[in-house]
Amino acid sequence: MASSSPRRLLPRSLFGRALTILLVPIVVLQLVVGLVFFQRHYLRVSEQMSRSVAYALAYATTQVDSSATPAEAELRLVSLARPLDLAMRFEPGVEVTPGVQRDFFDFTGPVIVQTLTDALHGPVNVDLSDPRVAVLEVGTRLGMLHVEVPRERLSVANPHQLLVLMILVAIILTVVAVIFLRNQVRPIRALAEASDEFGKGRSVPFRPAGAEEVRRAGAAFLSMRARLERQIEQRTQMLSGVSHDLRTPLTRMKLTLALMDETDETRDLGEDVDQMERMLAEFLAFARGDGLETTAPADPAALAARVADAARRAGTRIRLEATEVPAGTLVPMRAGAVDRALTNLVGNAARHGREVLVTVRLAPRTLSFVVEDDGPGIAEADRGRALQPFARLDEARTPSGGNVGLGLSIALDVARSHGGTLELGDSSELGGLRATLRLPR
Repeated sequence: MASSSPRRLLPRSLFGRALTILLVPIVVLQLVVGLVFFQRHYLRVSEQMSRSVAYALAYATTQVDSSATPAEAELRLVSLARPLDLAMRFEPGVEVTPGVQRDFFDFTGPVIVQTLTDALHGPVNVDLSDPRVAVLEVGTRLGMLHVEVPRERLSVANPHQLLVLMILVAIILTVVAVIFLRNQVRPIRALAEASDEFGKGRSVPFRPAGAEEVRRAGAAFLSMRARLERQIEQRTQMLSGVSHDLRTPLTRMKLTLALMDETDETRDLGEDVDQMERMLAEFLAFARGDGLETTAPADPAALAARVADAARRAGTRIRLEATEVPAGTLVPMRAGAVDRALTNLVGNAARHGREVLVTVRLAPRTLSFVVEDDGPGIAEADRGRALQPFARLDEARTPSGGNVGLGLSIALDVARSHGGTLELGDSSELGGLRATLRLPR
């Protein structure tokens, strides 16, 4: 669990991960450079500047301590003020209480205070609350030495300029990198969208672009898509020819039987011919799939209503619920293929149950057709095998009457051609089989 947690922090998209790979080194570099600059330049230079002022103050306090009277001390300070370039005032007999006053964000304050207290042996009070002037009170043998030192003599005046420049350059480079990465990722995203749409049975325009590797991948995808579409077209044309060739002798047989006198043998033979015709239609429907049918917006509620009406005319007790689909809702699909799949599911339910319930559900990302019956259902262990072509289950689900067990396989093929799934389960309302044809929107 611990090893997978860092992966969850990474962005899921290629653009986010590439941007992270780019920005993390920049941020780390900024932190390292800022830390090195702050420690080795900013603080050390401030320490050196503060030490020079501390040496000057130490010399001034030595002159005061060596004076015999306060008047002599004041004269000496007047003579030192100009050479030391310090504004000094002597207050005889005043004692100094050691202390420090500074702002919380004054990062050089501790360095300045430490440097001054180390160089001056007497009590020192340092007031750094004014960012322009540092007020120092130094205790001597004869009294207090009051000194005002410009802050620029104690620390670097504008150390933030380098940091601001670094941050500004980093922002500009990041913006340029984001624009560049977005342009590089856009062809990959277009290729992913085209592949996803083709997996759903939709052929959208796509033109390879971007880097050489992305162009090669896009060209390979277009070549693969063209081969698959050509194979589907050839298979459909071949099966159409086979269908015509096989139906012709069946039609002649039916015509011959119609001209013959009706007997038990001719009736049985006629039923066999009808059964052969139904089996042939089911075989061809499974092999043909959705053929060359194009994807177009269709009303799922109206489609389910047509299938329910057809089943009702055939004597099936069927209920339709599409309350979760707003009127006039259109969803891109191959309406003919979905109609074929739903018809097979309803027919399969009607063969094995007395009542059928069809529900249409519309979710933000999926469209579901749920077909339930009150039949014996399919055991959970046999559901995977039931979706295979020509599968034979127990007697309750054994094909009869010309049905060859391709209804679920056809529905599964239609679902997969749309990028969806077909799920089998138990009906909570009718107690039989529940088949859910789920298609992406």
